Amino acid sequence: MKRSERLVAMTHFILDRPRELISLPFFSEKYHAAKSSISEDLGIINKMFQHEGIGYLESVSGASGGVKYIPAFSKEYSEEFVHQLCRRLESPERLLPGGYLFMSDILGDPEATRSIGRLFASAFRDREIDAIITVATKGIPLAYAVASYLNVPVVIARRDPKVTEGSTLSINYVSGSTRKIQTMVLTKRSLKEGSKVCIIDDFMKAGGTISGMKNLLNEFNAEVVGIGVLAEAEDEDEERVVDDYISLVQILNADDRKGSIEVIPGNLLNYL
Repeated sequence: MKRSERLVAMTHFILDRPRELISLPFFSEKYHAAKSSISEDLGIINKMFQHEGIGYLESVSGASGGVKYIPAFSKEYSEEFVHQLCRRLESPERLLPGGYLFMSDILGDPEATRSIGRLFASAFRDREIDAIITVATKGIPLAYAVASYLNVPVVIARRDPKVTEGSTLSINYVSGSTRKIQTMVLTKRSLKEGSKVCIIDDFMKAGGTISGMKNLLNEFNAEVVGIGVLAEAEDEDEERVVDDYISLVQILNADDRKGSIEVIPGNLLNYL
């Protein structure tokens, strides 16, 4: 195999396995090349990843060491994407009653969803995470996008139990925006006891749903190590019950009667 061919093959292999430790002997055996050549190839790949602003290779020393691909957008690309997203969301046609925003087209856009997933993965790259959790249904595409870059499984909390999921744990919680009592269910087989979990959701107003997920995770003795929301809305009439979170955008002055809205970057850029 020529070096140019090996570089392409190694790059593809690494991109498909984010945060997975890959040893130099493995590459050496797979591509029939000396370890010194493999080491040089990895240096080239790492340099190009950083040049393109898509992440970097983390070296792990020792007998069981190797390299890990850490997906991370550059600060410049992240700022550009977030500001583009703000402009995209500021259309008055997106306004829904109650200060909500229509975002289904963005959540259904594979390119936008992948970029959002990598942004959250960049923000959470230094945290030890065993699983991503979200609540059905709109947060599911985002959860899978983040999980694909962190290389961890997705757990979905539902409003109603499914007979195909076996025994479940359920809690009742108060919705932060509607003040109604709702139910959240999670199958017992979906999450290991004591897991470190990251919560991902599409929209947060008062934070009641996320607070409900945290209470549900307590039943599994799980530790919440991160919370990420695509959009947060300011609601002066409600006291927010969640304060430690990362948001991509923040919705201000949403008035469906006047047809006015302002969308600004959230706090995610502070974590990159």
